[in-house]
Amino acid sequence: MSGKHRPVGVDLFSGAGGMSLGFEQAGFDVAAAVEYDPIHCATHEFNFPGCAIVCRSVADIDAAHIRSASRIGDADVDVAFGGAPCQGFSLIGKRALDDSRNALVHHFVRLVVELRAKYFVFENVRGLTIGRQRRFLDELIGEFRDNGYRVVGEYRVLNAACYGVPQDRQRLFLLGARKGCRLPEYPESTHRAPAAGSAAPGDLFRRETPTVWDAFRDLPEADDYEELLERDYVRAHFKAPSDYAAPLRGLQRDPQDLSIPRGFDPKLLTSSLRTVHTELSRQRFAETRHGETEPVSRFRKLDPKGICNTLRAGTASDRGAFTSPRPIHPFSPRCITVREAARLHSYPDWFRFHVTKWHGFRQIGNSVPPLLARAVARNIAEALGSAPGKPVGALELGDPALLTLDMSRAAAKYGVRADVIPKRIRPAPEVRANV
Repeated sequence: MSGKHRPVGVDLFSGAGGMSLGFEQAGFDVAAAVEYDPIHCATHEFNFPGCAIVCRSVADIDAAHIRSASRIGDADVDVAFGGAPCQGFSLIGKRALDDSRNALVHHFVRLVVELRAKYFVFENVRGLTIGRQRRFLDELIGEFRDNGYRVVGEYRVLNAACYGVPQDRQRLFLLGARKGCRLPEYPESTHRAPAAGSAAPGDLFRRETPTVWDAFRDLPEADDYEELLERDYVRAHFKAPSDYAAPLRGLQRDPQDLSIPRGFDPKLLTSSLRTVHTELSRQRFAETRHGETEPVSRFRKLDPKGICNTLRAGTASDRGAFTSPRPIHPFSPRCITVREAARLHSYPDWFRFHVTKWHGFRQIGNSVPPLLARAVARNIAEALGSAPGKPVGALELGDPALLTLDMSRAAAKYGVRADVIPKRIRPAPEVRANV
């Protein structure tokens, strides 16, 4: 399975694994992933069976724990990456990094330093670059510099649509290198979004971003399968894929994808549990025009010729477990499925999510699109002077039972308390029936 030497990466806030996959596709061996939510840990373990999953908060571990829990041992860590949750603002007269609400960012810096990672990639919301929240970002950069790291001068907000993802999703990326290592560069955009207005310099030499329909057109219609009312998978008939979807199906080789091939059945439609809508809701969805918002549900109907609006995760269990508005399918009077959301996020079809829609959409909405992460990771590999090869052979995915665990069983599996994530508060039935 080994190709040329693959640099070692550690994902410090892995979630289900969007950045893990992007770095793997860029040729990195993601040897360890840290995540405190046991549901996400189980999903990551299913999709990355060769990676050690550390189900702990970054606040409760050190570099020695990560090294001993994985196969890293005494080897160099080439890059540590992740998107630490943060509030991004200061109290008057107090440093933002000293604010307890931003403790996870402090621990991100600490672990990068303890691991002596040659490079780091910090990902977060674009809001950190705006107004007083920039103070937080300036303090973060100063913290890295005080600990022996250089930071690429002008931090950048990158839009996933500029890297081949059919979604308008803008995220802040902060890149840095340990002193003595060559600084990386931000990736140049490779695509231009459709109907994005006047062309920017160089746009004529870029490809059009894939559209919503490029992502969807080969997928079976979920409402045609009764089985999907009870489970999230079914053997189904797929249509001819677009150039964007063919590599995600595993039907066409992507020469820039250096990830380990996964064994999966391309005729299996997964992560596609149906949503039951009222007839009134379906009628409203059908009457809504492409690109417009349905006024009652506030769901946006996707334009098949355009790109998707930003897919969001909704709130966590301890904040009410509210589901973020899900887009309406461009031609079917229903919300999109988890698999359709995954296509809009550039996940390959072998990548599966928790069987419930709530966890599945949350895992996607919280993650970095793999193609965007890959673009950043390729430039880290270039700065390293690394030329990894694509592994030979295939890696079998994990036990599908990992995708079915509820919080108590997932917590028991990883030896953490069942209330590490506060219990989900379910809305009343009459609220759920509105859509």
